[in-house]
Amino acid sequence: MAFFHLLNPHDESHSAGRAGWLRAAVLGANDGLVSIASLMIGLAASGASTSVVATGGLAGLSAGALAMAAGEYVSVSSQVDIENADRAKEARELAERPEAELAELAGIYRDRGVPEELARQVAEALHAADPLQAHLRDELGHSEQGAARPLQAALASAASFLVGGLVPFLGLLGGSSAARAWLIVLLTLCGLAVAGLLAARAAGTGVLRPTLRVVVGGGLAMAVTAAVGQLAQVSGV
Repeated sequence: MAFFHLLNPHDESHSAGRAGWLRAAVLGANDGLVSIASLMIGLAASGASTSVVATGGLAGLSAGALAMAAGEYVSVSSQVDIENADRAKEARELAERPEAELAELAGIYRDRGVPEELARQVAEALHAADPLQAHLRDELGHSEQGAARPLQAALASAASFLVGGLVPFLGLLGGSSAARAWLIVLLTLCGLAVAGLLAARAAGTGVLRPTLRVVVGGGLAMAVTAAVGQLAQVSGV
C-alpha cells in the first residue's frame, strides 16, 4: 500500500464527489424515517386500528418516495439550468472580450496570493489550453465532481426514503396499541442514529454532532405528531 502511494502520491479520497447524491440520500432517509413514523404514531395516538395505521403508513411511503424523487429532480435540474446559463454567458464573454477575461483570470490568481507576473503567466497558459474551463473552475467554482446530476439525486432520494420509511413498520409487531407506538418511536430513533452515523462517516466528518442533530430533530417531529393525534382523539375528530 505504501509503495502504491509513492507511485501515486495524489491518490486521495475526498468527499466532494459524493456531495450531490449523499445530500439527497441523507435527506431521503431522514424524511422517510421521520415522516412515516410520525404519520403512523399520529394515527395510533388518535385511536386508529392497526390496519388503518399500516394503510396510512403505506400510502405515505409510496407518496413520499415519489414526492422526494420529483422534488429532487426538479430542484437539481434547476441547478443544471443555472450552470448551463453560466457556461453560455462565460463562453460569450470569452468570445467578445478575451483580453479582459484573461486579465480577470490573472486577477483571481493574484488575489489568491500568486505574484503578479506569475499570475499572468498561469492565466495565459490556461487560456491557451482551455479558457472556458479555467473560468468555470476558478471564477465560478464549477467542477466535474460537484456537477449537478438530477437523475442521480432523484434515485438516491427515493431509494433512501423507501428504506428509511420501512423501519417504522417493524413497530407494528408490538402486542398492544401503546407497545406498537413506543416500538415505532424506538426503532425510528435507532434508524435515525444509524442514518446520521453513516452520513457522517460517508462525508468524512465527526459522528457525534451530526447523529445527535438527526436524532433530536426526528424525536421532536414525532412528539409533535403524537400530540396532534392525541388531541384529535380527545376532541373526537
